[in-house]
Amino acid sequence: MPSPQQTRAQASAITAGKTAPEAGASPTSQLRELFDGPRLSPGHRRIAQYLIEHITEAAFLSITDLAERVGVSQPSVTRFAAAVGFSGYPALREKLQSIALGTLGSPGTPAEQRANELQAAVDAEIENLENLRRDFADPDQVIRIGRALSASTPLTVMGLRISASLAEYFAYGARRIHPDVRLVTRGGTVAYDAMLQSREAGGTWVLAFGMPRHAQESLTAVRVARSAGLRVALITDLGLGPLADEADVVFATGTGSRLVFDSYAAPGLMAAALLQAMTDADPERTQARLEEYEQIADQHQFFLKD
Repeated sequence: MPSPQQTRAQASAITAGKTAPEAGASPTSQLRELFDGPRLSPGHRRIAQYLIEHITEAAFLSITDLAERVGVSQPSVTRFAAAVGFSGYPALREKLQSIALGTLGSPGTPAEQRANELQAAVDAEIENLENLRRDFADPDQVIRIGRALSASTPLTVMGLRISASLAEYFAYGARRIHPDVRLVTRGGTVAYDAMLQSREAGGTWVLAFGMPRHAQESLTAVRVARSAGLRVALITDLGLGPLADEADVVFATGTGSRLVFDSYAAPGLMAAALLQAMTDADPERTQARLEEYEQIADQHQFFLKD
């Protein structure tokens, strides 16, 4: 059996950036619209991708044949049908056949109407950024939390599994302007120790990143942080979920899910906005630390000359 990583690599992410179908939409667009509602599991994405790529043939397959072609179990196909809103596979197949028959009866799909997954991924991220721009119309919460994070010494930044890259980006920037930033990218008792030590050292806040798929160890670590007396600001996706229920403050942003791996344009910008708010919260400290860093960077030639 393929690993979850291999399964996702074989499937197109088709769950974000939903747009209304235009009249005369291509079969591929119709299928993406059909499968665009729920956040599908990797196995379900694999089924969806097979149907998209082989619609004229797949629409007439039995559940046994489809499961065999895709390399999944028959119950997986049944659960997929339910996940995309059908009573069972027969109802889904009826819909697929109507799309397939429309494909067979058409002279061909113009090149300009064919779906381009890369462009769709960019469109989805543009939409996420537009939504974030509207949220930034009232920046008060960003400013307030930026001040709180700036005042927390030490400041703990946590991101586990896929969220580690966002946490590392934030921690890298925060260390330029904050005297004690502690990065946590490992779960379990390592994360618990970090939370407890941060609180004992005088810390008051944790900034946590929680991107899909949300890790159980992230939820446990957030609970440990709060039980220790730390407050938690969370940057997460629009799906929210148990992590958001445990956090004191939540910044929910759209994530791009149309490619094999999710993309994080909006969460990354949200992180940058909080860094800016931290920078503004204590301008004298910020200026002093940046000047000191530049002197060290020049002395040790950290960077290439432009």
